[in-house]
Amino acid sequence: QVQLVESGGGLVQPEGSLRLSCAASGSIFSINNMAWYRQAPGKERELVAGITTGGTTNYASSVKGRCNISRDNAKNTVYLQMNSLKPEDTAVYYCAAQVRTRSWGPWTDYWGQGTQVTVSS
Repeated sequence: QVQLVESGGGLVQPEGSLRLSCAASGSIFSINNMAWYRQAPGKERELVAGITTGGTTNYASSVKGRCNISRDNAKNTVYLQMNSLKPEDTAVYYCAAQVRTRSWGPWTDYWGQGTQVTVSS
């Protein structure tokens, strides 16, 4: 069993900053890609940022230049630093990870429960 636990969400003013954290735990052999997604009311879930084990990153155009994704492989943790936040960033943010529980096992996608980020004055 693998669990992803997110933290760091909350209410922030426009132009403010938040740092989201997501720690994976359980029967983990290795973790491949990790990512942050978000879903705003009335919209589909979208990729915010992704990061490979080696540190290669990609970002949604809407957050590029304002967000930074990073990871600590020793802690099985991925972070999302968000700066210059806008009301349009308001959404539930979800952590995702590709995980093997055995070296010969399949890669399986795991998701966190989500953390609310609200940007409002």
